[in-house]
Amino acid sequence: MKIRILKRILKWILYFLLIPLGYLVVSLLLTYITVNESENETDNSNLVYLSSNGVHLNIIIHQNDLDIELKYGLDCTKYDQYFSFGWGDENFYLNTPTWDDLTFGNAFSALFLNSTSLIHFNRYSNIRKSWIKVSLSEAELKKLNLYILESFEKDFNGNKIILPNSGYSTNDDFYRAKGSYSFFKTCNTWVNSGFKESGLKACLWTPFDFGLINKYK
Repeated sequence: MKIRILKRILKWILYFLLIPLGYLVVSLLLTYITVNESENETDNSNLVYLSSNGVHLNIIIHQNDLDIELKYGLDCTKYDQYFSFGWGDENFYLNTPTWDDLTFGNAFSALFLNSTSLIHFNRYSNIRKSWIKVSLSEAELKKLNLYILESFEKDFNGNKIILPNSGYSTNDDFYRAKGSYSFFKTCNTWVNSGFKESGLKACLWTPFDFGLINKYK
């Protein structure tokens, strides 16, 4: 009887371990598969950038390449030249700026609980050496702008909703966003999906920051 119970326990432990292992294997396989691989060779005079802090992948666009609607309502000055956009779980964003800040509670809440999300908006005056260049056409740039714009949650007047005094520094802010974070929709899948929908080279699907970055190195 005891042996039978022990076997059942071991069996359930094995099943439990297979779930994250299966997720990892499938994620790596789908990360490796490239979509929109044939790049536009006739009109790729525009540039955007990819960046990562090791947790969150971001899209960076020069101020001259921002659509008027996307720029409207963003807290910025005339000295800001480059604007970074990221998407993620509210609790995770506000309480886990780096991997050193990660706790089991924050990770569990982000992955398993239906929670609110945010757009992380950052401002830069100059290009950073760590940014990855991405060449794209005018049409692809417009689609990317629209994808980011449609990720913002708006108030009754159609304005973007900023969280006061919530940034990590004086150069960034958080805005309310649409959607909920999960195993299948992470901060990095949001960026990857934006590239896919814009016709840019991307992973078939990826929860990792390195997946998309490696496509452009």
